[in-house]
Amino acid sequence: MSLLKRIGGTDETTGAAPTPSVNGNNNGTSNNGAASTTIVAAPPESTPNRSGGLSRLRAEYSPASSQAQINKQDKVTYELKTRIQERLIAELERKKIPVTDDKQVKSITEEIFQNILAEEPVPLSRVERQNLLDAILSEIMGFGPLDPLLRDDSISEIMVNSPKQIYIERKGKLVRVDITFQNNEHVMRILERIVAPLGRRLDESSPMVDARLPDGSRVNAIIPPIALKGPSITIRKFSKKPLTIEDLIKFGSMTPKIAEFLKGCVESRLNIIVSGGTGSGKTTLLNVLSNFIPDDERIVTVENAAELQLWKDHVVTLESRPANVEGRGEISIRDLVINCLRMRPDRIVVGECRGGEALDMLQAMNTGHDGSLTTAHANSPKDTISRLETMCLMAGMDLPVRAIRDQIASAVNVIVQQERMQDGSRKIVSITEVDGMEGDVIKMNEIFRFEQTGLDENNKVMGTLRPTGVQPRFLERFEKYNIFLPPDTFGSSNQLRPF
Repeated sequence: MSLLKRIGGTDETTGAAPTPSVNGNNNGTSNNGAASTTIVAAPPESTPNRSGGLSRLRAEYSPASSQAQINKQDKVTYELKTRIQERLIAELERKKIPVTDDKQVKSITEEIFQNILAEEPVPLSRVERQNLLDAILSEIMGFGPLDPLLRDDSISEIMVNSPKQIYIERKGKLVRVDITFQNNEHVMRILERIVAPLGRRLDESSPMVDARLPDGSRVNAIIPPIALKGPSITIRKFSKKPLTIEDLIKFGSMTPKIAEFLKGCVESRLNIIVSGGTGSGKTTLLNVLSNFIPDDERIVTVENAAELQLWKDHVVTLESRPANVEGRGEISIRDLVINCLRMRPDRIVVGECRGGEALDMLQAMNTGHDGSLTTAHANSPKDTISRLETMCLMAGMDLPVRAIRDQIASAVNVIVQQERMQDGSRKIVSITEVDGMEGDVIKMNEIFRFEQTGLDENNKVMGTLRPTGVQPRFLERFEKYNIFLPPDTFGSSNQLRPF
């Protein structure tokens, strides 16, 4: 059985009809450069193929025999890849060439690849040879079947539910792809390649891990026995070129007036919390806001897995560390926040507050480290305040709720609420000022609110972020930093509501 049958060509030795490809394209190329392909769905009835169409295929092959044929073809491909990889690894060890030396590894791989194919009775076209070589190089030097997805800039998220089930997010919509892993062991090999350089571990005693790829993309992995269907991977990709405020305006996430207002908030050293749900664009907005920090200020970032992309020179990046096999050596976000106070920071940027570190963050904001930024998971500005109270209680200190609220009211100045809309777009839906205490309640004033006007013909959300007519009290602080906004930023003069 030749490889040509597996990827859609004809088998000259048997004269049998080709097996349909995943997308119904029988042009002799393999899917996405991968060396192995699992057929997910048959092509539509109207799709032609060189053996007379799908109806003839159905007549010639029963489901059982067809599946056996597919399995046999995949086995042939897998064995060929395995032989090449084993010989390659042996050759690299013999010549003592590190796998990190991309140039030499690629040269030796191509040489061994050509030698083995010369010995194999497998007729392959030039395109097929190149696709198989790319797949082998991905296995040795990259991340296997994930490589073509990682190279695709239109993909924002990759979700591996199981070895044979992979989804992507493109333009805010989830789509299943036909790329697959061979088995659970194949997924584990790729995961090991991801976490090993970071000094992290993934095994039965520690079945969950947060990591990052060399390009900064965030990775979360969870393996059996916690994940019942096999190892699961979620990769949040980040743009190779960090987004700017102009990009967010172009995407409709905000208006130019809102951008100018947020820039003034950062430059006047207000403490800002970006809140929102999972995948709402909090980290992207935090990246954009942090780039408004003046170049002569020292920035210390604290993250669970480093993913912030600050276009600044004077930046110190800190990353938490999990415990080792013996349960020792853990460095938590809270430890890092406490430590960074001794590092003479002008600005502290915490990637995300999830627990007791919120209390230390608030204390830092209240002790001269104003202009700090962080993110939090919450569905509204009001929920953000409740979440901060809960996280402060998680610090383990027996503090009264009133004391915690006093800390929040004096530390936090602005809450920017992000939301992932029904069409997949990310927008700022609310900007709220935290205006001290009123009795035992934290007083909040919404300055801008997103008003949705409907959906267009493509089901895209229509609307804009409008002023509510409330003028924030911190405008006096803007003036101290020589920042003056247009008079109509917060609405027309007859719309403004006095306090």
